[in-house]
Amino acid sequence: MNVNTDLNANCLIASDLDRTLIYSAAALHLTMPDPEAPRLLCLETHKHKPLSYVTETAAGLLTALARSAVFVPTTTRTREQYGRIRLPGPAPKYAICANGGHLLVDGVSDPDWQRTVTTRIAGECAPLDEVRRHLRATADPAWVLKERVAEKLFVYLVVERGLLPDGWTEELAAWAEPRGWTVSLQGRKIYAVPKPLTKSAAVRELVRRTGAETVLAAGDSLLDADLLLAADHAFRPSHGELAETGWTAAQVTAVPQSGVMAGEEILRRLTALAARPSPTMPSRMAATVPAPGPAPGTADTPVTT
Repeated sequence: MNVNTDLNANCLIASDLDRTLIYSAAALHLTMPDPEAPRLLCLETHKHKPLSYVTETAAGLLTALARSAVFVPTTTRTREQYGRIRLPGPAPKYAICANGGHLLVDGVSDPDWQRTVTTRIAGECAPLDEVRRHLRATADPAWVLKERVAEKLFVYLVVERGLLPDGWTEELAAWAEPRGWTVSLQGRKIYAVPKPLTKSAAVRELVRRTGAETVLAAGDSLLDADLLLAADHAFRPSHGELAETGWTAAQVTAVPQSGVMAGEEILRRLTALAARPSPTMPSRMAATVPAPGPAPGTADTPVTT
């Protein structure tokens, strides 16, 4: 597919959404006195109830950022779940859903990218049904609240975190590793995801299409680690899976804030970097963009340090 010349594509910003830019009420982590708390804007409702928020300042920053760069929401959410979010500012030209399984162009999943992803998964990973059987055989209904399959690509459990046995997630990860799957615990959800299914692979495809000269990124979980490593500069909050494990990298900045204020600070720093002149050297991602189509053996595996 040809590079889209209609966009100002010098800077591409790929950011995770939940607990990076947008926050549920339980994840807001507002520690200041109530009269000093920021005004909040609700971006998502589900079953007629408010679900996700940003600060009003963050909404303004995101609006300006989306008008000055290629802003790409990059989420593990399914397309349906992503569709519930009403981000401020212009509608993104591109979005990445299902942890890289779907690349949306003007809201429609790109069929070429879908074929690339499903071919790689089929060639490199144990079948989804095998993983689901193992989960059912080893997980205890006493602490499993729900099992969900996302886009026929990966599976996750919603669990009662306080009842989750110590070491169970690590045992699942050890079982999944040789079968080409990775495991991530995020809040009350345990994800099992095929290794080739990564956010960074989808962003590299967008770099190829847009010709972006700089890639910035943000995220909070192990499923975001590959994306942060591949970007020219990236940010993570002081909460979440990456913070809890002490994960870092040379090009990754950990902002000192946590909760919804971290989302605001990340947007502030992304805005400052996006305003800088483009570097004379090509982006880290541009230098490693693969040819379109399956690429066996080159899966972008999330770091689990």
